[in-house]
Amino acid sequence: MRQHLSTCAFALFAITAAQTQALPALSVAPDSPRWSLEGQAKVAEHQGRKCIVLDGGAATLKDFEMRDGVIDLDVSTPARRGFFGIQFRINKEGTNAEWVYLRQHKSGLPDAMQYTPVLNTGLNWQIFNGPGFTGAVYIPKDVWFHLRLEVTGAQAKLYVKDMDTPALVMNDLKSGIQKGEVALADLMGETYFANFEVRTTPNVPWERHLPPMPPNTLIKWSLSPVYDALARNLEHPLSAAESAGIQWQDVEAEPPGFVVLYRYHQAPHPMVTFQGDFSKRLEPQPGMKVIYARTTIDANRDQVKKLEIGYSDDVSVFLNGQILYRGRSAQGVRDRGWRGIVHPENDAVYLPLKKGSNELMLAVSELGGGWGFICRLAEN
Repeated sequence: MRQHLSTCAFALFAITAAQTQALPALSVAPDSPRWSLEGQAKVAEHQGRKCIVLDGGAATLKDFEMRDGVIDLDVSTPARRGFFGIQFRINKEGTNAEWVYLRQHKSGLPDAMQYTPVLNTGLNWQIFNGPGFTGAVYIPKDVWFHLRLEVTGAQAKLYVKDMDTPALVMNDLKSGIQKGEVALADLMGETYFANFEVRTTPNVPWERHLPPMPPNTLIKWSLSPVYDALARNLEHPLSAAESAGIQWQDVEAEPPGFVVLYRYHQAPHPMVTFQGDFSKRLEPQPGMKVIYARTTIDANRDQVKKLEIGYSDDVSVFLNGQILYRGRSAQGVRDRGWRGIVHPENDAVYLPLKKGSNELMLAVSELGGGWGFICRLAEN
């Protein structure tokens, strides 16, 4: 009897799955009222096709949410420089999402395309980088080509021109959102979108594929509230009274060791001035915010330990109330091609630890592209 019930249940599941898979694709014309256009967005004719053109704008599909599914569309861009792609699983507030996009000006380079989670309105491309996040692809200039995005559970695949082999495999989607809206998005660079179709598929089990946590990673941290960075002297530590008066938030670094500050606070979006003037790269930036992060390092004797640290974008390092280091690793700061990618080998600070408990504190400020840090103690 139990075997019969199991067989019936399996048969019912197979029928249901087949019916779900057979759902027709939703085709949405460029001039459909289903699109909500924002920013520099309009309907136009381009190379013989009616399409949506974006140049610093977005087109969100109304009255539609997707967990797992397949998105197909054609794109064409004459722009020399730009960022365009697909946002998916956008939450109802529009503050968190997944985004995969192409960079026209990086065609053929290792970061010609990128996946990043959007957290509290902030992009995190400086933190999430490398395999599973960036990849090389050739982006045709001013001709139509096809994109396909397949989303399955906590993974996704992007196909560019070649529908047999994915150009980018996203092994672990980072936003944590399991269902949401879909949008076409363009930060800059005139781009045309046509022949949009979306098809939902049966939900697969949600399985994270986290990287390992390297040894000697500093995992446990406490975070302060957000402060106006320009109102503080970032070469001075918090006073004992200030530290005692803060309601600290305990957090843990996520593999492979990142503390992603946008998970806990709204992105500040400061008005960066140095991108157009390299001489201003070390100046205070209007709207810059700062968070203090503290942890404890226990030492069995007096010793000096090497701290490997990556951060985005501005940091002060304090040990036991004394400043040891101050640096800036924002995009375009160290040289014009420097992108500010966060990696523990970005910088090194030597910590004069005393026997017993030592307080390590960071003051971390954001200038764009991801707010966070990673710290590891080097092996002796």
